[in-house]
Amino acid sequence: MATIHFILQGKGGVGKSMVAVMLCQALRHFGKEVIAFDTDPVNATLAGFKEFNVTSLDVMQDGNINPRKFDQLLEALVTAPEDSHVVVDNGASSFIALGAYLAEADVLSLLAEEGHKVFFHSIVTGGQAIGDTLQGLHRTVVGFPDTPVVVWLNPFFGEISINGQQFEDFTIYQEHGHRFHDLIDQPLGNKALIGKDLEELFALKMSFDAGINGSSTPIAVKSRLRRYWSQILACVEQAGLI
Repeated sequence: MATIHFILQGKGGVGKSMVAVMLCQALRHFGKEVIAFDTDPVNATLAGFKEFNVTSLDVMQDGNINPRKFDQLLEALVTAPEDSHVVVDNGASSFIALGAYLAEADVLSLLAEEGHKVFFHSIVTGGQAIGDTLQGLHRTVVGFPDTPVVVWLNPFFGEISINGQQFEDFTIYQEHGHRFHDLIDQPLGNKALIGKDLEELFALKMSFDAGINGSSTPIAVKSRLRRYWSQILACVEQAGLI
């Protein structure tokens, strides 16, 4: 049995690929075999991390998404090795197309028949995108009512709050909270310090291990990255994803 993680969110620029990158690294840290796919036709961020040996799936044809291109992904998922973890980073521009393919091809039933376990991961962020990310989460929860969802709460762009209410008070949590496998509160530090450290680390397409152990990384940056990375590992472990 393999464990398959779909990173799904219809809003771009909210840290979706960052979650995919961190998840790949965390699973590897805990000794798991990780197979990664990037199906983002616009910004294939995950595929840029050469250390992870990501397969980039080109789903575009003549300027449009060709859903038949997802057949290659399905083949790989069904035949995923025993005890492996597969991470699929999907782009905002292909969010609807992949969702439709999963439903029409009855992908989740096929994976279940092979004994695979599936998680959907959705990002909810604060600030101006909070409404859009909640809509993306709602579409995933309603569209696939039998699949557990891991919600990553990303406060980088602002507090995840509406009229003084926190996420657990939102309608979507009140109605669908039983569907959420776990809520992961992404750590938030000083944007001028760890925020800038992470920005530079991901711009260079470097893993946390490479950044923390790199000879050219300043001591202060290593310390901040090490602390942040420890927090992420604890979140993944506590969420029961390994």
